[in-house]
Amino acid sequence: MPHRPLALPAAALTLTACGDVLGTGPDTPDSDEFTFGLLYPQTGSLSFLGPAQTAAVNYAIDEINTAGGILGAPVPPPVIADEAGDAAQATQAANDLVSADVNAVIGAAASVMTRASHPAVTGAGIAQCSGSSTAPDLTRVEDGGYFFRTAPSDLLAGPVLARRIVDDGHLDVAVIARADDYGNGYLTAVETELQALGANVVLSETYDPDATNFGAVISAAADSGAHAVALISFQEGTQLMAALIESGTESQFYLTDGLNDPDLEASVGATSTGAVTGTTGVAPSADNPEFNEGLRAFDPDLDVFQFAPHIFDCVTTIALAAESAGSVDPAEYVGHIADVTRPHGTACTGFEQCRDLLADGQPIDYQGMSGDIDLDDNGDPTSATFEVFHFGDDGYETLEYIESTND
Repeated sequence: MPHRPLALPAAALTLTACGDVLGTGPDTPDSDEFTFGLLYPQTGSLSFLGPAQTAAVNYAIDEINTAGGILGAPVPPPVIADEAGDAAQATQAANDLVSADVNAVIGAAASVMTRASHPAVTGAGIAQCSGSSTAPDLTRVEDGGYFFRTAPSDLLAGPVLARRIVDDGHLDVAVIARADDYGNGYLTAVETELQALGANVVLSETYDPDATNFGAVISAAADSGAHAVALISFQEGTQLMAALIESGTESQFYLTDGLNDPDLEASVGATSTGAVTGTTGVAPSADNPEFNEGLRAFDPDLDVFQFAPHIFDCVTTIALAAESAGSVDPAEYVGHIADVTRPHGTACTGFEQCRDLLADGQPIDYQGMSGDIDLDDNGDPTSATFEVFHFGDDGYETLEYIESTND
Protein backbone atom coordinates (compact mmCIF):
# COMPACT_ATOMS: atom_id res chain seq x y z
CA MET A 1 0.00 0.00 0.00
CA PRO A 2 1.57 3.37 -0.96
CA HIS A 3 2.37 5.68 1.90
CA ARG A 4 0.96 9.16 1.58
CA PRO A 5 3.31 12.15 1.95
CA LEU A 6 1.59 14.16 4.66
CA ALA A 7 2.67 17.01 6.87
CA LEU A 8 3.47 16.04 10.43
CA PRO A 9 1.21 17.78 12.94
CA ALA A 10 3.23 19.96 15.25
CA ALA A 11 1.41 18.62 18.30
CA ALA A 12 2.45 15.11 17.45
CA LEU A 13 6.12 16.03 17.82
CA THR A 14 5.77 17.83 21.13
CA LEU A 15 8.24 16.36 23.58
CA THR A 16 8.27 16.35 27.33
CA ALA A 17 10.96 17.07 29.82
CA CYS A 18 12.92 14.11 31.16
CA GLY A 19 10.61 11.81 33.06
CA ASP A 20 7.41 13.66 32.20
CA VAL A 21 4.48 12.11 30.39
CA LEU A 22 2.50 14.04 27.82
CA GLY A 23 -1.23 13.42 27.88
CA THR A 24 -3.17 14.69 24.91
CA GLY A 25 -6.68 13.58 25.83
CA PRO A 26 -8.82 13.23 28.93
CA ASP A 27 -7.34 11.78 32.11
CA THR A 28 -9.28 8.56 31.57
CA PRO A 29 -9.38 7.54 27.88
CA ASP A 30 -12.68 6.55 26.33
CA SER A 31 -13.13 2.79 26.70
CA ASP A 32 -13.46 2.46 22.90
CA GLU A 33 -10.38 4.58 22.18
CA PHE A 34 -6.99 2.98 21.65
CA THR A 35 -4.13 4.99 23.14
CA PHE A 36 -0.49 4.13 22.53
CA GLY A 37 2.27 4.90 25.00
CA LEU A 38 5.71 5.62 23.55
CA LEU A 39 8.69 4.86 25.76
CA TYR A 40 11.80 6.11 23.99
CA PRO A 41 15.12 7.91 24.64
CA GLN A 42 14.67 11.64 24.50
CA THR A 43 17.99 11.88 26.34
CA GLY A 44 20.89 9.50 26.92
CA SER A 45 23.30 7.58 24.68
CA LEU A 46 20.63 6.50 22.17
CA SER A 47 18.79 9.81 21.97
CA PHE A 48 19.76 10.09 18.29
CA LEU A 49 17.20 7.31 17.68
CA GLY A 50 14.40 9.29 19.33
CA PRO A 51 13.21 11.39 16.37
CA ALA A 52 12.90 8.34 14.11
CA GLN A 53 10.90 6.45 16.72
CA THR A 54 8.56 9.38 17.32
CA ALA A 55 8.04 9.98 13.61
CA ALA A 56 7.40 6.29 12.91
CA VAL A 57 4.73 6.03 15.62
CA ASN A 58 2.98 9.17 14.41
CA TYR A 59 3.23 8.04 10.79
CA ALA A 60 1.60 4.71 11.63
CA ILE A 61 -1.13 6.40 13.66
CA ASP A 62 -1.79 8.81 10.78
CA GLU A 63 -2.23 5.89 8.38
CA ILE A 64 -4.57 4.16 10.83
CA ASN A 65 -6.66 7.29 11.29
CA THR A 66 -6.81 7.92 7.55
CA ALA A 67 -8.34 4.44 7.28
CA GLY A 68 -10.92 5.21 9.98
CA GLY A 69 -9.09 4.45 13.23
CA ILE A 70 -8.99 1.31 15.34
CA LEU A 71 -12.44 -0.30 15.53
CA GLY A 72 -13.84 2.88 14.02
CA ALA A 73 -12.44 5.23 16.68
CA PRO A 74 -9.69 7.78 15.92
CA VAL A 75 -6.35 7.08 17.62
CA PRO A 76 -5.06 10.07 19.63
CA PRO A 77 -1.41 11.14 19.62
CA PRO A 78 0.72 8.84 21.79
CA VAL A 79 1.38 9.43 25.45
CA ILE A 80 5.16 9.76 25.60
CA ALA A 81 7.77 9.15 28.28
CA ASP A 82 11.56 9.38 28.37
CA GLU A 83 13.49 6.22 29.33
CA ALA A 84 16.67 8.37 29.14
CA GLY A 85 19.02 5.41 28.76
CA ASP A 86 18.77 4.86 32.51
CA ALA A 87 17.19 1.78 34.10
CA ALA A 88 15.65 3.63 37.05
CA GLN A 89 14.25 6.32 34.77
CA ALA A 90 12.91 3.70 32.36
CA THR A 91 11.09 1.95 35.20
CA GLN A 92 9.55 5.22 36.39
CA ALA A 93 8.57 6.18 32.85
CA ALA A 94 6.93 2.78 32.36
CA ASN A 95 4.95 3.21 35.57
CA ASP A 96 3.84 6.64 34.37
CA LEU A 97 2.52 5.13 31.14
CA VAL A 98 0.68 2.44 33.06
CA SER A 99 -0.87 5.15 35.23
CA ALA A 100 -1.94 6.96 32.06
CA ASP A 101 -4.04 3.87 31.22
CA VAL A 102 -2.55 3.33 27.76
CA ASN A 103 -3.66 0.30 25.74
CA ALA A 104 -0.15 -0.61 24.53
CA VAL A 105 3.43 0.58 24.98
CA ILE A 106 5.89 0.99 22.12
CA GLY A 107 9.50 0.73 23.34
CA ALA A 108 11.86 0.86 25.04
CA ALA A 109 14.77 1.44 22.65
CA ALA A 110 17.76 -0.31 24.24
CA SER A 111 17.49 -3.90 25.42
CA VAL A 112 18.58 -2.95 28.94
CA MET A 113 15.82 -0.33 29.14
CA THR A 114 13.26 -2.83 27.87
CA ARG A 115 14.35 -5.31 30.50
CA ALA A 116 13.98 -2.60 33.17
CA SER A 117 10.58 -1.42 31.96
CA HIS A 118 8.75 -4.56 30.93
CA PRO A 119 7.86 -5.79 34.45
CA ALA A 120 5.84 -2.64 35.05
CA VAL A 121 4.15 -2.73 31.65
CA THR A 122 3.50 -6.42 31.07
CA GLY A 123 2.90 -6.97 34.78
CA ALA A 124 -0.03 -4.58 34.47
CA GLY A 125 -1.44 -6.66 31.62
CA ILE A 126 -0.48 -4.14 28.91
CA ALA A 127 1.07 -5.26 25.62
CA GLN A 128 4.58 -3.95 24.94
CA CYS A 129 6.39 -4.02 21.60
CA SER A 130 9.95 -2.86 20.98
CA GLY A 131 11.17 -2.12 17.50
CA SER A 132 14.82 -1.80 18.49
CA SER A 133 15.62 -4.08 21.46
CA THR A 134 17.69 -6.95 20.09
CA ALA A 135 19.29 -8.78 23.06
CA PRO A 136 18.80 -12.56 22.77
CA ASP A 137 17.85 -12.83 26.44
CA LEU A 138 14.62 -10.91 25.80
CA THR A 139 13.26 -14.03 24.14
CA ARG A 140 12.93 -15.62 27.57
CA VAL A 141 11.68 -12.76 29.74
CA GLU A 142 8.77 -13.52 32.05
CA ASP A 143 6.17 -11.33 30.42
CA GLY A 144 2.98 -13.37 30.64
CA GLY A 145 2.89 -13.33 26.84
CA TYR A 146 2.59 -9.54 26.66
CA PHE A 147 6.02 -8.59 25.25
CA PHE A 148 6.81 -8.65 21.54
CA ARG A 149 9.46 -7.17 19.29
CA THR A 150 9.76 -6.51 15.58
CA ALA A 151 13.53 -5.96 15.78
CA PRO A 152 15.48 -9.19 15.26
CA SER A 153 17.47 -10.90 17.98
CA ASP A 154 21.23 -10.42 17.82
CA LEU A 155 21.38 -14.18 17.26
CA LEU A 156 20.36 -13.24 13.71
CA ALA A 157 22.58 -10.15 13.47
CA GLY A 158 25.83 -11.55 14.89
CA PRO A 159 26.42 -14.12 12.13
CA VAL A 160 25.80 -11.47 9.44
CA LEU A 161 28.52 -9.26 10.94
CA ALA A 162 30.93 -12.16 11.36
CA ARG A 163 30.47 -13.31 7.78
CA ARG A 164 31.13 -9.78 6.52
CA ILE A 165 34.39 -9.60 8.46
CA VAL A 166 35.60 -12.92 7.06
CA ASP A 167 34.38 -12.14 3.54
CA ASP A 168 36.53 -8.99 3.69
CA GLY A 169 39.56 -11.20 4.32
CA HIS A 170 40.07 -10.66 8.06
CA LEU A 171 40.84 -13.81 10.05
CA ASP A 172 42.43 -12.33 13.19
CA VAL A 173 39.63 -10.50 14.94
CA ALA A 174 39.19 -8.64 18.23
CA VAL A 175 35.63 -8.49 19.57
CA ILE A 176 34.86 -5.74 22.09
CA ALA A 177 31.42 -5.30 23.62
CA ARG A 178 29.44 -3.47 26.25
CA ALA A 179 29.07 -5.54 29.41
CA ASP A 180 25.26 -5.67 29.32
CA ASP A 181 22.45 -7.78 27.83
CA TYR A 182 22.93 -6.29 24.37
CA GLY A 183 26.72 -6.51 24.31
CA ASN A 184 27.09 -9.96 25.85
CA GLY A 185 24.52 -11.59 23.60
CA TYR A 186 25.86 -9.97 20.45
CA LEU A 187 29.46 -10.82 21.37
CA THR A 188 28.61 -14.50 21.78
CA ALA A 189 26.80 -14.60 18.43
CA VAL A 190 29.72 -12.94 16.60
CA GLU A 191 32.37 -15.10 18.29
CA THR A 192 30.53 -18.33 17.59
CA GLU A 193 30.13 -17.56 13.90
CA LEU A 194 33.73 -16.29 13.50
CA GLN A 195 35.05 -19.53 14.95
CA ALA A 196 32.73 -21.59 12.76
CA LEU A 197 34.13 -19.76 9.75
CA GLY A 198 37.71 -20.54 10.77
CA ALA A 199 38.64 -17.09 12.02
CA ASN A 200 40.87 -16.55 15.05
CA VAL A 201 39.31 -14.47 17.83
CA VAL A 202 42.49 -12.92 19.22
CA LEU A 203 40.64 -10.85 21.83
CA SER A 204 37.20 -11.14 23.41
CA GLU A 205 36.65 -8.29 25.85
CA THR A 206 33.77 -6.51 27.55
CA TYR A 207 33.77 -3.10 29.19
CA ASP A 208 31.61 -1.12 31.58
CA PRO A 209 29.71 1.36 29.38
CA ASP A 210 29.49 3.79 32.30
CA ALA A 211 33.24 3.83 32.87
CA THR A 212 35.16 7.06 32.40
CA ASN A 213 38.37 5.36 31.34
CA PHE A 214 38.64 2.59 28.76
CA GLY A 215 42.42 2.35 28.93
CA ALA A 216 42.65 -1.36 29.70
CA VAL A 217 40.47 -2.53 26.82
CA ILE A 218 42.11 -0.08 24.42
CA SER A 219 45.58 -1.36 25.31
CA ALA A 220 44.44 -4.96 24.97
CA ALA A 221 42.98 -4.29 21.52
CA ALA A 222 46.01 -2.33 20.35
CA ASP A 223 48.34 -5.14 21.45
CA SER A 224 46.18 -8.00 20.12
CA GLY A 225 47.50 -7.95 16.58
CA ALA A 226 43.93 -8.02 15.26
CA HIS A 227 43.35 -7.15 11.63
CA ALA A 228 39.74 -6.25 12.43
CA VAL A 229 38.00 -4.93 15.54
CA ALA A 230 34.30 -5.70 15.96
CA LEU A 231 32.92 -3.03 18.28
CA ILE A 232 29.54 -3.76 19.88
CA SER A 233 28.64 -0.50 21.55
CA PHE A 234 26.49 2.60 21.73
CA GLN A 235 27.68 6.21 21.65
CA GLU A 236 30.52 5.55 24.11
CA GLY A 237 32.08 3.46 21.35
CA THR A 238 33.20 6.65 19.65
CA GLN A 239 35.63 7.18 22.55
CA LEU A 240 37.03 3.69 22.05
CA MET A 241 37.38 4.26 18.32
CA ALA A 242 39.10 7.62 18.82
CA ALA A 243 41.60 6.15 21.30
CA LEU A 244 42.37 3.17 19.06
CA ILE A 245 42.86 5.45 16.06
CA GLU A 246 45.21 7.66 18.06
CA SER A 247 47.12 4.58 19.20
CA GLY A 248 48.08 4.00 15.58
CA THR A 249 46.08 0.81 15.09
CA GLU A 250 45.72 -0.37 11.51
CA SER A 251 42.80 -2.63 12.38
CA GLN A 252 39.62 -2.25 10.35
CA PHE A 253 36.55 -1.33 12.40
CA TYR A 254 33.30 -3.27 12.18
CA LEU A 255 30.29 -1.80 13.99
CA THR A 256 26.77 -2.69 15.08
CA ASP A 257 23.51 -0.73 15.05
CA GLY A 258 24.44 1.30 18.14
CA LEU A 259 26.97 3.26 16.05
CA ASN A 260 25.06 3.39 12.77
CA ASP A 261 25.37 7.17 12.55
CA PRO A 262 26.14 9.12 9.34
CA ASP A 263 27.92 11.70 11.54
CA LEU A 264 30.21 9.10 13.07
CA GLU A 265 33.45 10.81 12.05
CA ALA A 266 32.42 14.02 13.80
CA SER A 267 31.41 12.05 16.88
CA VAL A 268 34.73 10.23 16.96
CA GLY A 269 36.54 13.56 16.69
CA ALA A 270 39.80 12.03 15.52
CA THR A 271 42.53 14.49 14.61
CA SER A 272 43.13 12.93 11.19
CA THR A 273 40.61 13.49 8.39
CA GLY A 274 39.07 10.31 7.04
CA ALA A 275 39.87 8.39 10.22
CA VAL A 276 36.74 6.25 9.94
CA THR A 277 37.04 5.66 6.19
CA GLY A 278 36.76 1.95 5.52
CA THR A 279 34.64 1.31 8.61
CA THR A 280 31.79 -1.12 7.96
CA GLY A 281 28.80 -2.15 10.05
CA VAL A 282 25.62 -4.19 10.17
CA ALA A 283 22.24 -2.98 11.42
CA PRO A 284 18.63 -4.18 11.27
CA SER A 285 16.98 -2.34 8.42
CA ALA A 286 14.48 -2.66 5.60
CA ASP A 287 15.04 -2.70 1.87
CA ASN A 288 11.97 -0.52 1.48
CA PRO A 289 12.64 2.79 -0.29
CA GLU A 290 8.92 3.49 -0.57
CA PHE A 291 8.57 3.53 3.21
CA ASN A 292 11.64 5.75 3.62
CA GLU A 293 10.35 8.20 1.04
CA GLY A 294 6.94 8.32 2.71
CA LEU A 295 8.43 8.87 6.16
CA ARG A 296 10.77 11.54 4.81
CA ALA A 297 7.82 13.37 3.29
CA PHE A 298 5.90 12.96 6.54
CA ASP A 299 8.78 14.42 8.56
CA PRO A 300 11.18 16.32 6.25
CA ASP A 301 13.57 17.12 9.12
CA LEU A 302 14.25 13.46 9.88
CA ASP A 303 17.84 12.42 9.10
CA VAL A 304 18.18 9.11 11.03
CA PHE A 305 15.80 6.33 9.93
CA GLN A 306 17.23 3.44 11.92
CA PHE A 307 14.53 1.14 13.33
CA ALA A 308 11.74 3.39 11.99
CA PRO A 309 10.17 0.56 9.92
CA HIS A 310 10.28 -1.76 12.93
CA ILE A 311 8.60 0.83 15.18
CA PHE A 312 5.94 1.39 12.50
CA ASP A 313 5.35 -2.37 12.45
CA CYS A 314 4.90 -2.50 16.23
CA VAL A 315 2.08 0.04 16.03
CA THR A 316 0.40 -1.50 12.99
CA THR A 317 0.63 -5.09 14.23
CA ILE A 318 -0.96 -4.17 17.55
CA ALA A 319 -3.68 -2.17 15.80
CA LEU A 320 -4.48 -5.16 13.57
CA ALA A 321 -4.54 -7.46 16.60
CA ALA A 322 -7.17 -5.19 18.19
CA GLU A 323 -9.18 -5.31 14.97
CA SER A 324 -8.87 -9.10 14.87
CA ALA A 325 -10.02 -9.42 18.47
CA GLY A 326 -12.70 -6.76 18.16
CA SER A 327 -11.41 -5.19 21.37
CA VAL A 328 -8.97 -2.53 22.60
CA ASP A 329 -8.47 -4.49 25.83
CA PRO A 330 -4.92 -5.97 25.87
CA ALA A 331 -6.21 -9.10 27.59
CA GLU A 332 -8.46 -9.66 24.58
CA TYR A 333 -6.18 -8.68 21.69
CA VAL A 334 -2.77 -9.89 22.92
CA GLY A 335 -3.44 -13.42 21.72
CA HIS A 336 -3.93 -12.08 18.20
CA ILE A 337 -0.63 -10.16 17.87
CA ALA A 338 1.56 -12.96 16.57
CA ASP A 339 -1.35 -14.53 14.70
CA VAL A 340 -1.87 -11.56 12.35
CA THR A 341 1.73 -11.92 11.10
CA ARG A 342 1.79 -15.61 10.27
CA PRO A 343 1.98 -17.30 6.86
CA HIS A 344 -1.31 -19.18 7.20
CA GLY A 345 -3.13 -15.91 6.54
CA THR A 346 -3.64 -13.84 3.39
CA ALA A 347 -0.62 -11.62 2.74
CA CYS A 348 -1.40 -7.93 3.06
CA THR A 349 0.43 -4.63 3.55
CA GLY A 350 -0.78 -1.56 5.35
CA PHE A 351 -3.44 -1.20 8.03
CA GLU A 352 -6.40 -0.56 5.75
CA GLN A 353 -5.88 -3.52 3.43
CA CYS A 354 -5.26 -5.91 6.31
CA ARG A 355 -8.17 -4.52 8.36
CA ASP A 356 -10.55 -5.02 5.44
CA LEU A 357 -9.49 -8.65 5.06
CA LEU A 358 -10.13 -9.21 8.76
CA ALA A 359 -13.55 -7.61 8.38
CA ASP A 360 -14.27 -10.15 5.64
CA GLY A 361 -13.45 -12.96 8.05
CA GLN A 362 -10.08 -13.82 6.52
CA PRO A 363 -6.93 -14.57 8.58
CA ILE A 364 -4.07 -12.28 7.57
CA ASP A 365 -0.30 -12.34 7.20
CA TYR A 366 0.77 -8.73 7.76
CA GLN A 367 3.80 -7.97 5.60
CA GLY A 368 5.59 -5.34 7.63
CA MET A 369 7.47 -2.30 6.47
CA SER A 370 10.57 -3.95 7.94
CA GLY A 371 9.87 -7.21 6.10
CA ASP A 372 7.93 -10.41 6.68
CA ILE A 373 8.30 -10.46 10.47
CA ASP A 374 6.33 -13.70 11.10
CA LEU A 375 6.38 -13.55 14.91
CA ASP A 376 7.00 -16.83 16.73
CA ASP A 377 5.48 -18.06 19.98
CA ASN A 378 8.01 -16.01 21.98
CA GLY A 379 7.02 -12.81 20.17
CA ASP A 380 10.27 -12.69 18.15
CA PRO A 381 10.51 -12.16 14.37
CA THR A 382 11.79 -15.28 12.63
CA SER A 383 13.29 -13.40 9.68
CA ALA A 384 14.92 -10.02 9.25
CA THR A 385 16.68 -7.70 6.83
CA PHE A 386 20.07 -6.18 7.65
CA GLU A 387 21.85 -3.35 5.93
CA VAL A 388 25.61 -3.29 5.53
CA PHE A 389 26.58 0.34 6.09
CA HIS A 390 29.98 1.72 5.20
CA PHE A 391 32.08 4.86 5.45
CA GLY A 392 33.82 5.22 2.09
CA ASP A 393 35.74 7.99 0.37
CA ASP A 394 32.47 9.79 -0.33
CA GLY A 395 31.11 9.35 3.18
CA TYR A 396 28.30 7.23 4.58
CA GLU A 397 26.63 4.70 2.28
CA THR A 398 24.67 1.45 2.27
CA LEU A 399 26.52 -1.34 0.46
CA GLU A 400 23.81 -4.01 0.43
CA TYR A 401 20.85 -5.57 2.20
CA ILE A 402 21.05 -9.12 3.54
CA GLU A 403 18.14 -11.37 4.48
CA SER A 404 18.60 -13.63 7.48
CA THR A 405 16.36 -16.19 9.18
CA ASN A 406 16.58 -18.18 12.39
CA ASP A 407 16.99 -21.36 10.35
